[in-house]
Amino acid sequence: MGKLNRFKLYGYLGFAFFFGKGLLWIAAFVGFGKITSIIKNQQFTSMKLAVFDTYVTKKDGNIMHFDILVPETLKDTDQIYAYGRDYLAQKGQEGQTLSSKECKFCHVEQADKAIEKNINSIGYFIIEMQGCD
Repeated sequence: MGKLNRFKLYGYLGFAFFFGKGLLWIAAFVGFGKITSIIKNQQFTSMKLAVFDTYVTKKDGNIMHFDILVPETLKDTDQIYAYGRDYLAQKGQEGQTLSSKECKFCHVEQADKAIEKNINSIGYFIIEMQGCD
């Protein structure tokens, strides 16, 4: 096997290793079941979502971690924070601070049909990450 062929082989193996490792990290972070269902159904829409990573201190002193998903076109951060405060009220955490310190833009992703339906209905979608019980 020539040097170029070995380089290609190791390059492909390296790519496969890091790609697989990345998928495992994602699956561990959001849950294997959710990843599997998204990949299986592939029900993505054309709507792009802005994801805001949010950490709020609860009334008992513990931390709530959740993502606020809104249409990418929504740039009004006061409205995004209002959505977060609405969610906090639903969880019995009304009055807790939610501002640019607790809620930061993270990334943009494609919406699936269920999330798009929810956003079209109420304007936002929440993904509960940790401490949202």
